[in-house]
Amino acid sequence: MQTHLSPEFAGTADGQDAEAILRKCVHCGFCTATCPTYQLLGDELDGPRGRIYLIKQVLEGEQPTGKTQLHLDRCLTCRNCESTCPSGVQYGHLVDIGRRIVEAKVPRGAGEQALRWSLKEGLTSPLFGPAMKLGQAVRGLLPGVLKAKVPAAQPAGRWPTRSHARKVLMLAGCVQPSMAPNINAATARVLDAAGIQALLAPAAGCCGAVKFHLNDQAGGLEQMRRNVDAWWPWVERGEIEAIVMNASGCGVTVREYGHHLKHDPQYADKAARISGLTRDLSELLPAIAGALQGKVRAPEGVLAYHPPCTLQHGQKLRGGVETHLQALGFDVRVAPNEAHLCCGSAGTYSVLHPDIAGQLRDRKLGHLGALAPRAVLSANIGCITHLQSGTATPVRHWVEVLDEAIVAA
Repeated sequence: MQTHLSPEFAGTADGQDAEAILRKCVHCGFCTATCPTYQLLGDELDGPRGRIYLIKQVLEGEQPTGKTQLHLDRCLTCRNCESTCPSGVQYGHLVDIGRRIVEAKVPRGAGEQALRWSLKEGLTSPLFGPAMKLGQAVRGLLPGVLKAKVPAAQPAGRWPTRSHARKVLMLAGCVQPSMAPNINAATARVLDAAGIQALLAPAAGCCGAVKFHLNDQAGGLEQMRRNVDAWWPWVERGEIEAIVMNASGCGVTVREYGHHLKHDPQYADKAARISGLTRDLSELLPAIAGALQGKVRAPEGVLAYHPPCTLQHGQKLRGGVETHLQALGFDVRVAPNEAHLCCGSAGTYSVLHPDIAGQLRDRKLGHLGALAPRAVLSANIGCITHLQSGTATPVRHWVEVLDEAIVAA
């Protein structure tokens, strides 16, 4: 794609990065076939190719409008288009640049600003935990829309106390400890059963994705730097072999710390090292499955698995969860239709665009429900919460089911 950047962006870091991405695009349109919003809305500007043109126009000097902003906002950032693109266009990075530029040029209304501020500050605040507990205490009295965002309270679960030679760091996350605390404890127990000790760095917090994708990119970068600082002593001492993520939305973000902080001379090298050490929990499954052979009693019945976009498209990790759980005796199945499509959660998207998110959720649940599962499994807290809001079938993290199946020694 030929580009003629305006003087405002020519020679800048954003301009150079965007131009390199734009010039890979050959207008083929393969991306539109796998874009969830294009499939639902049928508008070229609500597909990757159309959004690329909008960003290109802004970079070439055209003034963006509220309509430009809306089409960019409607993107789920599922990155399915990246998996489809034959030219390797890094659409996710381009839309980050485009959104940041448009955000600075197109003011939002007061109500929209307040909602977005509440999400980016509230979800990452230390007060989120107490607020969630209060919501769970009165959950039965909440209206349906709000109740769907407040999962029933669950016990945190026991944290293992054994020490092992193999050690990994875990990110607790910002919302997961409050919304589904058993996921982290189950992760630690499964790792412990496989001879791996899970450690937490108390100073590490939100991965930065919430603020970054709500266009507070400066705030997101600060959270990334804080996590790098929190983890660096363990890395520098060589005490851990990996930084393990059990929420794929966090995982794809931390894997890209090196990209996001590449222009920061103080953090570029450290961030690249952190990204290189980051592993999704499913990447440890070969070792875990080997260590647990003969120690697992898999439950009867079908378990439907929804691979999150942040896992299969963002991190390019496919097939690992179902393959290794099947090897341990679980009847895990992926829906034969549209397994590549987003469920509509996409971080805060389900709050900002509930109609589109709801359509995608129901479409996804229809395919998963066709498997008549005893439970639906996934690998990201956002997907789990969003899917659960539309079905009575239990929706859980796969590690919780594996944890429960381990036979006590």
